[in-house]
Amino acid sequence: MAEARAQPPAVTRIRARAGWEALNLREMWERRELLWFLAWRDVRVRYKQTILGVGWAILQPLMQMVVFSIVFGEWLKVPTDNNIPYPVFSSTAVVPWALFGSVLAATATSLTSNAGILNKVYFPRLLIPLAGAAARLVDFGVAFAILLAMIFVFGIHFTPAILLLPLFLLLLLVTALGFGLWLGAINVYIRDIQMLVPFLITLWSYASPVIYSAQSIPPAWRMVYALNPMAGVLNGFRWCLLGTPAPGPEIWPSIIVAIAVFLTGMMMFLRVQRTMVDIL
Repeated sequence: MAEARAQPPAVTRIRARAGWEALNLREMWERRELLWFLAWRDVRVRYKQTILGVGWAILQPLMQMVVFSIVFGEWLKVPTDNNIPYPVFSSTAVVPWALFGSVLAATATSLTSNAGILNKVYFPRLLIPLAGAAARLVDFGVAFAILLAMIFVFGIHFTPAILLLPLFLLLLLVTALGFGLWLGAINVYIRDIQMLVPFLITLWSYASPVIYSAQSIPPAWRMVYALNPMAGVLNGFRWCLLGTPAPGPEIWPSIIVAIAVFLTGMMMFLRVQRTMVDIL
C-alpha cells in the first residue's frame, strides 16, 4: 500500500481590514477571556510590591478631598449647590474625575506600553485599551464605596435619580475612551503625546466643575461650557448622588460631543492598527 502523502500544514492568513470591518465584534467576543486576563495583569502590575496596594485608590482621592476642603471650602468659601458640605460636594466630582483621568491616560499610552505583545502575537488590538479601562474600574469601585459611606455619614438621602447614575458612568467611559483612542493613535507616531497627557488632564480638571459648581457658570455661557463632556458627567453625578439641580438642556451638547469623539476616535484607532506593528 502506498504511503499516504503528507498533508501540508494549515496556513492561517490574517489580512488587514479597512473601515468598520476592522472592528470585528464577533472576534472580540470570542476572545473576551483575553480582555479580563489583560485587565487583571494590569491591576497586578500596578500594585506589585506596594505596601498599600489597592489602598492607593482610597488615599489619592481622599487627600485631594482634604486639600480641596481646606483651600476652597474653608479659606475661599466656594459655594456649593443646596449648601451641601464641601467635603462630600467635592468628593462626588473627585472620584469620577480620578476614573476619567486614569482611563484617559491608560488608553492614550496603551499601544506603546504594550508594544512587546503587539509585535509577537495577533489578537484584536482594541482589547488593549479596553483592558486598561476595565482595570481602572477596580480603583473606582473601591473609591466609590468610600464615597457612598461619606454621603451616609453626612446624612444626605438618596433620591430616585441615583438609578440613572450608570448612564453618567457610561458617558464618562465613552468620553475617556474616545479621547484616549485619539491620543493613543497619535502617540504611535508622535511620542510627545504621552508627555502631554498628564498636563492635559490637570488643565482639563480646572475647566470642569470639580472644585466648583456648574451652577456658578453664567447662564449665557452654559451651553458653550457644556461642550466639555465632563461638565455634563460631573453635574450628573452630583444630581444622582446629592440631589443637586438636575442637568438641563446643557446635557445634550455633552452627550453629542462625547459620542462624536468616541466614534471618530474608534475610526482613527482602526485605521492606525493596520500599520502600528511596523512602527512600534
